[in-house]
Amino acid sequence: MRFGSSLCTLNVGGRRFCFSTELMKHLPLSRLSRLHRCVSESELLELCDDYDRDRNEFFFDRHSEAFSFIMLYVQHGTLRFMPHMCELSFYNEMLYWGLESSDLQLCCQRRLDERLSDCFVHFFPEEDLRDHEEPQSCWLERIRRIFEEPTSSLAAQILASVSVLFVVISMVMLCASTLPDWKTAETLDQHSCYSASQRKRGGLSAVCIGWFTAECIIRFLVSRNKCEFVRRPLNIIDLLAITPYYISVAVTTLTGENSQLQRAGVTLRVLRMMRIFWVIKLARHFLGLQTLGLTLRRCYREMVMLLVFICVAMAIFSALAQLLEHGLDLESGNEDYASIPAACWWVIISMTTVGYGDMYPVTVAGRVLGALCVVSGIVLLALPITFIYHSFVQCYHELKVRSSRCSHSLSADFIN
Repeated sequence: MRFGSSLCTLNVGGRRFCFSTELMKHLPLSRLSRLHRCVSESELLELCDDYDRDRNEFFFDRHSEAFSFIMLYVQHGTLRFMPHMCELSFYNEMLYWGLESSDLQLCCQRRLDERLSDCFVHFFPEEDLRDHEEPQSCWLERIRRIFEEPTSSLAAQILASVSVLFVVISMVMLCASTLPDWKTAETLDQHSCYSASQRKRGGLSAVCIGWFTAECIIRFLVSRNKCEFVRRPLNIIDLLAITPYYISVAVTTLTGENSQLQRAGVTLRVLRMMRIFWVIKLARHFLGLQTLGLTLRRCYREMVMLLVFICVAMAIFSALAQLLEHGLDLESGNEDYASIPAACWWVIISMTTVGYGDMYPVTVAGRVLGALCVVSGIVLLALPITFIYHSFVQCYHELKVRSSRCSHSLSADFIN
């Protein structure tokens, strides 16, 4: 094989495309960019259907016209569905070459979401690049899968169940600590050093924190990319949830159990309440929470657009409400609308159709404005909902496919 050749040929369904070797390395198509890493003909044949050593030609038994459209995306950065071709078939070609649905234009993404929803089709994309590279140590990879993929094995499922149990225990303790009876017991405990109930609560909290800390450290040690691990949102949340406990312990050690800072420290109470972030750890084990997070990440533009709509409408309606209810008659006007910031509260609860009733217009003009505010709020909130819904469906399908692949792996391991 002449990997050093300056030119190589791709034969896709009988149609030839010529590329330089250097260009092949930087193509956004993962299947082609992996060709130069192959060191044997057997590895090449895992990526292509045939190889001509003399011509340095790679043969792919795929749709040639679909590949031409994909090459237009490589050249111009715009990918749309090929006319007169089924969306699902074109999507299958995209997955073969290493592209995802997010590479499509928004209009084509919506068409694909509709077809996937109607046909309930699940595609299995190509394996990641790491599956073709030299694997890490076997036991490190197995530990990583146990901690990162809850459905990959029986041990991973057991570990995930234990982690969920500790999260539930932590949340129950956090909620119970705000009850009046619990606070009374804590006050009594402060007058007796190291009471039995205090030791039990502290010991249970220490066990939960110890579990979360050990889990986070192990996942960091066995991760493939340490920098990427630190940047992940869920890992940042884990750190925010664990750190306050150690800060509280450090402050307690430095200032004493019954110090004035311990009894009245607002900072410590805020740090303890940050343990509520532990509930987000459930996203690792529940598909619905993962789908919600992925949808919000992909639809951030639509969410920002929605917030802009609400802010503009809030500015307009609050100014008008303050003028109609208070500004025209300063002596006998509605004091609830004495300022525009105060009117903003009424606007937001009206646009979202919450309507607490704590403040409301009393003039005829104000009530007409309130009706317009409610109707406009319904319309503005409904505008981006369709796209967010389709994105949610797409994210759910992708995560479900990923979960199904892990389940198949679990079944195979169990049979073997």
